[in-house]
Amino acid sequence: MPSTQHHHRATLKQQNKAFKSRHATKGSLKEAAKGKVARQSPKTSNPSAAQAQTRLNRRNNAKQAQAAKRNALVSSTRLFSGVDGAPRIVAVVPLCPDVSAAMAVGALAESVDAPMEGYSDSGLWKMSAERFKTSLQFISVPYRQIYAALDACKVADYVVFVLSSSVEVDAWGDTLLRTLQAQGLPSVLTVLAPTASLDAKLRTGVLKSLLSFIQYFVPSQTRVFDLHVPADRLNALRGLAEGKPGDVRWREGRAWIVGEQVEWEDGVCKVTGVSRGAPLSSKRLVHLPNYGDFQIDKILSAPITRPGKMEVEPALLAEAGDDADSLISTNDPDDMANEQTWPTEEEMQGAAGALNEPAIPDAKHGTTLRAVRRVPKGMSEYQAAWIVDESDDDGEPHSGSEDQEMGNDAAAQDEEEEEEMEELPADEDHEMGTDGRRSVVAFQDLDNEEEAKQLQSWRNRKREEEDDLMFPDEMDTPDDVPARTRFQRYRGLRSFRTSPWDPYENLPRDYARIFQFEDYKRTERNVRRRADEEQTVVEPGTRVTIYLRGVPQEAAASTSSPLLLFALLQHEHKVSALNFTLQRNTEYDGSVRSKDPLILCIGPRRLRVNPIYSQHTRGGGKGANNVHKFERYLRHGQTSVATTYGPVVFGKQPSVWLRETEDAQAPQLVATGTFLNPDTTRVIAKRIILTGHPFKVHKKTATVRYMFFNADDIAYFKPIQLHTKHGRTGHIRESLGTHGYLKAHFDGPINQMDTVCMSLYKRVFPKWPQMFKAPQATLALGTASELSAMAMEE
Repeated sequence: MPSTQHHHRATLKQQNKAFKSRHATKGSLKEAAKGKVARQSPKTSNPSAAQAQTRLNRRNNAKQAQAAKRNALVSSTRLFSGVDGAPRIVAVVPLCPDVSAAMAVGALAESVDAPMEGYSDSGLWKMSAERFKTSLQFISVPYRQIYAALDACKVADYVVFVLSSSVEVDAWGDTLLRTLQAQGLPSVLTVLAPTASLDAKLRTGVLKSLLSFIQYFVPSQTRVFDLHVPADRLNALRGLAEGKPGDVRWREGRAWIVGEQVEWEDGVCKVTGVSRGAPLSSKRLVHLPNYGDFQIDKILSAPITRPGKMEVEPALLAEAGDDADSLISTNDPDDMANEQTWPTEEEMQGAAGALNEPAIPDAKHGTTLRAVRRVPKGMSEYQAAWIVDESDDDGEPHSGSEDQEMGNDAAAQDEEEEEEMEELPADEDHEMGTDGRRSVVAFQDLDNEEEAKQLQSWRNRKREEEDDLMFPDEMDTPDDVPARTRFQRYRGLRSFRTSPWDPYENLPRDYARIFQFEDYKRTERNVRRRADEEQTVVEPGTRVTIYLRGVPQEAAASTSSPLLLFALLQHEHKVSALNFTLQRNTEYDGSVRSKDPLILCIGPRRLRVNPIYSQHTRGGGKGANNVHKFERYLRHGQTSVATTYGPVVFGKQPSVWLRETEDAQAPQLVATGTFLNPDTTRVIAKRIILTGHPFKVHKKTATVRYMFFNADDIAYFKPIQLHTKHGRTGHIRESLGTHGYLKAHFDGPINQMDTVCMSLYKRVFPKWPQMFKAPQATLALGTASELSAMAMEE
């Protein structure tokens, strides 16, 4: 028989579970679990066609995005197209002392051999770049002229920062960059000024170092153009002539003009320039930095006359009518309308006699009810005032039934209690025993010298830093002035966040001068809607001559910088109470106290203000009563609200807060922020905390000293609630002695080492602002012919 091989049955063969779907992935399973299923195109029935359709869709989306970008670029640069179009405004700002704006502008002009046309000696030049079919208008800012640099960057489409290869940017340049960063920068271009001392081997390292520096302030910078290299000069000019200018958010919906020619005659100032930004209306006011707000008389066209062409007569484009905005910015308060007089005693007696009303008789002696208090035998009435009652120990009054039951046995208990209390010495302190009897607290009234000595030792105590941060508003009560006189404007609040506070009581006279909005957001929407629907406007890109009324002659005679003109929205001339959210500059180490004088830069304006600071409510809300705590100092690392008077602002405009120094052109950057709202009902409450020392403590009752120094002050502040640093709350019971000691009862036992506090509040207001006029800049820029000669020599 042939041999056969034996095989075992494969019972342990592994069989994996089949996958649920052939092409399923974890991501597709999660999407399916959410109920999201990829929709298949109805035009396709097979998978290959669906994949081709998806590829086609991606290609179409890319084409649409590319076309949208191209259209946006064309629409944004249509204003500058052609040699006769509006020039691109370029602000040239040197950041080092060994470079100048003229060096950079001359190098850029040399790259295309374009002549420079100068309008005046104020550093304003125009260059026609026919190669790029556009024109450029350079505003050259002298070194260390910060206000001229800020104004030039407000109207510029591009900002060119000029750096040096041998001198570092000093503290002034650092402050300028931080200020421009907070103010809002358009497109930025950074160049290295041409110098003969730079070694070609070190050029690469210098450019890398400068790029790292400028990226700290302008992260969008990708390179620094070296003006030593002709190719970099041409590329820098191409970036200025062909690029799309960046948008500055606060300039949206506003028009501005750079004054190319300025003339003054009989109080009328004629400013010629190209209208930029939004359409310009003759009904709105305009603002001239350093000079204020003015009305427009009329607007004429000012076309440029080319050689060989017929001269075109100016045409009237718009004229101010009767509905033009008024220059009235404040109300004229009527002092007599709010005057209140009190009647004299003779007038009151005469009025009572005229009404034949009998006078209220005085109470007879002995008829006034008085509290009957049981005192120990042999103790005087003065010593009995220091006895702690039973109701003070537990804080619960006796009921009427208990009083009646106690009254039944009063005759029997009187003799026993008098005998027991007679045995106690009157000059020692006794605590309450386990049987619930009263405890006697003896008090020794110190003389004036000893009292003053102990007070001085108490005020010279060293408080820890944690306590100062937790209770920053503590202050000592003066011992030479009554507290009711010193703090007569303060009030007590049961709850700072919920207690009502009328925002229209005890307002200062300045509040009668400001304007209040019924609904600020709705007013802003209506103002912008009316601006869009305005018919008599001048479109941007039109070269016009604006006639302004009431401009001082010094505005036209100034040659330090070109005259800038900013159009205002409706109501932006009226003064109200402005609130700003701001954060302190991390590089500023000085003390910033409320009501310190600062320079506020908001939009085109600069104001000298004395702001007050308050807490920024969580979430930016008003709270239940719109009461916010006053802050004495602006501190690092927190967002505060600054309140001041000033012209109304529409939109979330950035604000810059500067502090003047001995060098008028080198202010210090204190803080930066954003406009919040013009809320006149915002109550800023200043808090002070009067503290006292628990001299004697017995469970819930304590004798407190050093909070007041006479009985009248204690009676005046008696209704205000007390609290301790350990969380207890209480109230004043009565005055003790002649040195301002008081008895206080709390909601629980207090510690001898605790501190008794009383919080008082009063509303504070800012001071009236003034327009800040920047100091005149000193220029050494040269004329247009010198600039062109410099460019040709290079």
